[in-house]
Order: sequence, then structure tokens, then C-alpha cells
Amino acid sequence: MNKEVPVTPAATSHDSAQTHDAHTSTAAKPAASGEQARAPRPLGVLVGFDGSANATSALRWAAREAHFRGLPLTVMSSYTIPPAVSGYLESFPDSGGQTLARQATEKTLNLAREQLAGHAGEVTYRLEHGDASGVMVNLSGSAELCVVGSRGRGGFKGRILGSVAAALPSHAHSPTVVVPHTQESSVGEGADAISTADTRPVVVGIDGSAHSRKAAVEAARTAISHGTRLQLIMALPPLTTAAMWYPELAAREQAIVQTRVDDLNGDLDVEIGWVQAQFPELSVSGSVEEGYPVNILQEMGSTVQLTVVGTRGHGGVRSALLGSVSRELLHHATAPVMVVPAHD
Repeated sequence: MNKEVPVTPAATSHDSAQTHDAHTSTAAKPAASGEQARAPRPLGVLVGFDGSANATSALRWAAREAHFRGLPLTVMSSYTIPPAVSGYLESFPDSGGQTLARQATEKTLNLAREQLAGHAGEVTYRLEHGDASGVMVNLSGSAELCVVGSRGRGGFKGRILGSVAAALPSHAHSPTVVVPHTQESSVGEGADAISTADTRPVVVGIDGSAHSRKAAVEAARTAISHGTRLQLIMALPPLTTAAMWYPELAAREQAIVQTRVDDLNGDLDVEIGWVQAQFPELSVSGSVEEGYPVNILQEMGSTVQLTVVGTRGHGGVRSALLGSVSRELLHHATAPVMVVPAHD
């Protein structure tokens, strides 16, 4: 079922609520321990689309996610009038430039319709006036999940993240998935491809913080909806080594590393047990890996269907919207990355 939504200013888009049952869009979102169940959010999976190749990959990824979560799909495209042109047009009773811009955006949404031809799920197409980043942030409060490509049509070719992909994870009121431009698409052509399950696991980076547990809950829900398993990863960054200059200290340093690994394995067992208690039907495993978190998660990209991180962990400045791990992972990931906000 396809629906049309008339254009509305971004500043006045005020939908509400959220859900995440694996295969229904009407039940309240299942709550993990310490969480309150919330009402469904009507936009379901919200994806920004500008007609670019990367946006097309994000569109098909979002359609499959909506299918397996049993949620509606909302495809959004927006337009703006450059200030210099806008000032000129406002002197005329009928701003034809706005009409032309809207018509161009309608053509963009038609491209989305072609890509989703045969998709059996509920799809709504929204044409919005306003900056794409601002529109997506405003609508995110009414969505279970936001999806964007890492780069669209605008910007510099050498830029890793586009403006929307860079801004949305920091400000969205729901989890955001960024589909990298290095990946043509993990979803093939046609409606059958959208409904084909990806059996690879979902991986989540954790550090023992309350925020990382929130990310683990979102990762667990995603794994359940896809009928796959969840992997928890704890990273042990390299110690600042003195053994480079004093080889006789190498054995002592290795002993310190092993002690730290043993401690983290104990912490990991606690986190696995906590997730398993919330989602007893889910297969959960985990490991402690030596190395920098970004490098570890990036290297796993080809073996997992989704990497999940929180916006911030233990470290960093409290006022920072994105922590170093989530920020760097978005810049260098070769597979889809979900960033879970501390509060939505």
C-alpha cells in the first residue's frame, strides 16, 4: 500500500511515539529491564532519498529492515530554494521556482517508487520543504529508525560523509543507520531480494556503560527481527608500551595485558548474561579483542550485517554529541552502522 503525504514545513512536522516488535507495527515496543514500553511511532522506518546511487542502497536496505521488523516504510525527499533565488521569487505573486523545485523532488520520489516496485509492505512518500538534515531530525521523533546513505548528490566527491549523514546521528531522536557509499548494496534488485533474510550476525560494541547497554538492546531487537544472532565486542586498546625502549619490561607488560583481558572477560560475561535475561530467545555471544575499537569493528564489517554503537561511551567530553568510536566508525565503515542515541 502506497500513500502520499502533502508537503509540510520541516519546522511543523510533529508526529510522536515509538515501537519495535519484530513482526508487528501495532504492538508497543518490547521493553528491556529498566525501560518503559512506548507506543508505536507511525513513520516506522524513515529513509532519506535524493536519487543518488548511495541513497538507492539506503532505500533498499531500509525497505528490507521495514519488512523484517513488520513496520511501515516512509520515504522522504526535501527541497529548498537558494536564498538569492528565493528573494527574487518572493517579489512575484506565484513563486514558480518553488513549483519547479517541488516538481524535481517529485521526480526523485518517482525514482524511489520504481526501486520499490513490487514491495508488499506499506510505503508512504513524503515531500518536504526544508533542509534535509533538519527535516530528518524533526521527523525522527516519529520514527522507529532513520536510514540515510553516507553521501548524497551534493558536497565534494572526496568527502567521506555527506552533511545529512554527519548531522543526523548526533541529533536524531531515534537510532540512525548510515549505509556507506563504498557498499553498492547488500540488498539485490527486485522485491524478492528485499524479503530475503541476511543470516549474518549483528555486532555491537560495548564498554560496560549504561549507554552501551542501550545500544545492546537495540542490537538485540534487530537481531531478533532478522532471526539471527548477536555478538558483543569489548575492545582492549594497546597499552602505552615501554617495552619498545626497554625490552626487559615486555614480560611484565604482557602479564598486565593478560590480567586486563581476564578482567574484561568477566565484565563481558556479565553483559552477555544481562542481554540474555532481557531476550531469552536470542543467541548471544561475545569476545574481548585486543586493539582499537574502531579498527576491530571496521574489520568485522564484511562478516556482519550491521554494526551497532552508542553515540557516546565511557570516555570523551560530556557535551560531545558523538564519541570518538561512533564518529570514526561512521567515517571509515564499509558496512551499515547503527548509532543509538543516549535518549530518544
